[in-house]
Amino acid sequence: MKTVFLDRDGTINYERNYVHKIEDFELIPGTLEALRLLTDCNIKIYIITNQAGIARGYYKEKQFLDLTRYMLSCFDKNRCKIEKVLYCPHHPDGTIPEYTRKCQCRKPGTKLIEDVMDKEKLNANEIALVGDRDSDVEAGFKLGLTTYLVLTGYGREYQNDTRADYIKPDMLSAVKHLIQNF
Repeated sequence: MKTVFLDRDGTINYERNYVHKIEDFELIPGTLEALRLLTDCNIKIYIITNQAGIARGYYKEKQFLDLTRYMLSCFDKNRCKIEKVLYCPHHPDGTIPEYTRKCQCRKPGTKLIEDVMDKEKLNANEIALVGDRDSDVEAGFKLGLTTYLVLTGYGREYQNDTRADYIKPDMLSAVKHLIQNF
């Protein structure tokens, strides 16, 4: 396994209704350990997140970017190397015209993942995707990636009707399984 795509809200941090403020951002226990394990195994980490709150006008793209910088500085201080944060600010039901559209980068769309695969010359069997929603799993499934549904965030809602390869209680469990088995 060379690369892992991780969802953000509900996988890395607690899902709290459009998290966009630093004071609302709280890591799920085990997140830093999971990221360090991946980093220590030289597995590239990409965070991939739908941010419909931007299109819906709940917060500005700048607020998302400020929170992203804060998150990455926390990871950096804890020896967790993140290649890039990929995000989709679009939503077909948005209220901000420049972000209101149907696109291929919003999961379960695969454009953001495909762009990394093309740039890094990766094959599907070298990539895993970990997320808490069906849209995460479906994006990975479409591309033939190894997929994990975690039961944090919204995961419990999808566990009985998922096409995920594996269901794990949280990201740390998923990462340990991935490292031991791939």
